[in-house]
This record gives sequence, structure tokens and C-alpha cells, in this order.
Amino acid sequence: MRSAACREGNGGLIYTARLALPLSAFITDAVMFEVSSASHLPKAAQYEELVAQARALLAGETDWIANAANFSAFVFHSLSDLNWAGFYFHDGRELVVGPFQGKPACVRIALGKGVCGTAAQTRQTQVVRDVHEFPGHIACDSASQSEIVVPLVAPDGTLIGVWDVDSPVVARFDEEDAKGMEALCAVFIEAALPRAA
Repeated sequence: MRSAACREGNGGLIYTARLALPLSAFITDAVMFEVSSASHLPKAAQYEELVAQARALLAGETDWIANAANFSAFVFHSLSDLNWAGFYFHDGRELVVGPFQGKPACVRIALGKGVCGTAAQTRQTQVVRDVHEFPGHIACDSASQSEIVVPLVAPDGTLIGVWDVDSPVVARFDEEDAKGMEALCAVFIEAALPRAA
């Protein structure tokens, strides 16, 4: 048996624990996940690297909220020119905001309304070069100029929600981003399956 202690930043003891396994067996749980930059790579290779990193980030964790929160932060801080990245989950009637990075967001979106509602209803990724040209666009952040939304669908066809990413740059997203974001979302769905199934 080994002892381990968890201390606050000021050195105060929070708790101690007796461990049946060596402390090294727990070290991955205590280490901050570091994102390695792939911005120097061509876009397709950048997404391949991000998919591998996302898989490592979510490995072994099945908590829906924890994975959504970390996934949002991971993408937001890994890609350039983003002002919002997050989830809207389907509650059976409408989309409800979930974990995200960026300014406070619209809380509820009806299916078929705006880019998110359209992606959810059609179950097709929406790449919007200029949000001002999208009929019925819902402006949660006036700085947003372009948007990409990927529907999250379980293998049995159940709508889980959507993954929404906004940029303050017109035409920030293209078909390569759509493929890359879809691959990233597949990693999230795979990690979420115990809850989504």
C-alpha cells in the first residue's frame, strides 16, 4: 500500500488516500492534457492529428458532460479563428445548449431553425461561408461571420444533438473542415455511446 495526498495551491491538505496500486498507475488522471499544435500542417493532416489527440483526450472517460466540456475546449483552443465552439443536445423536442467555449449562447433552438436547427432536422453537416446569407440565421454572437454545424447521430439513428463552431472570419470553413469536424465528432460519439445507446 502507498499513501498519496492531494493539496490545494496554498499547500493545505485536501485529502489523503491509501493506494493498492503504485502511484504511477494514477498519474494520467492527475496530469493536464496538453494540446500539441498542428497548425503548421496542411488542413487534412491537421485534422488527422486533432482526431488522434481527441481520441487520447476522451479515452476511458464515459461521462457525457465531462467529454463534451473537454472536447469543446480542445477544439476551441486547437483551431484558429474561432469565437464559439460547443454542443446543442436534443432533448426530444428541441436543441438545448450544452458545454461550450465562447460568449454566452442562445439556450434553446427549434429543429429546422437557424443553422443548428437545420443541421439537426436534415442530419446533414451545414457549412455556411457567410451567416448573413443564411435564411433564418440565429445570431447568438454578432461577431460570428461563418459557421459549421455537424449533426450528432447515434448508430441507431437517434439524434443526439449538434456540434456548432463559429468564426469571426467570412468563409473560414470549407469541405475539408466538414470532413475533419465529422471525424472529430465520430470520436466524441464513440466515447459517448454508453450514454447515447
